[in-house]
Amino acid sequence: MKINQMKKDELFEGFYLIKRAELRKTRAGKDYLSFTFQDDSGEISGNLWDAQPYNVKEFVAGKVVFMKGRREVYNGMPQVNQISLRNPRDGEPNNPSDFKEKSPIDVLDVKEYLEQMMFKIENATWQRIVRALYRKFDKEFYTYPAAKTNHHAFESGLAYHTATMVRLADAISDVYPDLNKSLLFAGIMLHDLAKVIELSGPDNTEYTVKGNLIGHIALIDEELTKVIVELNIDDDKEEVTVLRHVILSHHGLLEYGSPVRPRIMEAEIIHMIDNIDAEMMMMMTALGQIDQGEMTSRIFAMDNRSFYKPRL
Repeated sequence: MKINQMKKDELFEGFYLIKRAELRKTRAGKDYLSFTFQDDSGEISGNLWDAQPYNVKEFVAGKVVFMKGRREVYNGMPQVNQISLRNPRDGEPNNPSDFKEKSPIDVLDVKEYLEQMMFKIENATWQRIVRALYRKFDKEFYTYPAAKTNHHAFESGLAYHTATMVRLADAISDVYPDLNKSLLFAGIMLHDLAKVIELSGPDNTEYTVKGNLIGHIALIDEELTKVIVELNIDDDKEEVTVLRHVILSHHGLLEYGSPVRPRIMEAEIIHMIDNIDAEMMMMMTALGQIDQGEMTSRIFAMDNRSFYKPRL
């Protein structure tokens, strides 16, 4: 049974990918395994109580298992309980890639779209910078997720998130023609590019040392600065400064990791569009895992709110 088809208090069985497995202790000091299970329809958490050492060694992240259990709701959060696990037998599903959440559209279509939109960056300096950095990180950009958790945390999620933001910017700037489309497109195409340095990759995604200690905003500014030197572009030009600004300010607030707050229109709009797409993806993902008339689990990145799925 697919995760998004599980009903409350219903028994189920099927094959699932272990996305996360952490050994924890109960208040009584007993070991248990805290899991996140995944298939191509979504993910759900669950615990294996009284975990034995061989369980810890056998049931690790990145492995497909056969699971029986009951889908329940605890503190408003869907989870699986009463679970039993075993390894797949010969001839049974065991390929992790078959169980991973996929981008809603083909990554080749995303790549074609972004390459087309690069031609619409009319400022030659910005277009040269974007093209140079996309050449450098071509393979990683089109395979990496946009995050470890939260939004677009799936293979090719980074490219999908970027393309969706470009589409939003294209539409918004038709309504507000005072916005510079070229700056919006260039800033969006680069704003999260250093996630390919910040994160380890699409499988069992973790933060790298540079990701933990520096972060993608500082890392992309460093990459941009290096490519400016390589292309022999004068870094004192205003067009270079404003491009760096829209990227450095895209988290909006200093406490969210941006060293500066948005100070031009395009920077503010990029920050807003980033939030729109991230929050829509988080809500759609959570709502896709429940039935009409139910509440989602709490979404930490959205002020720990849960959302209702109307019977419409």
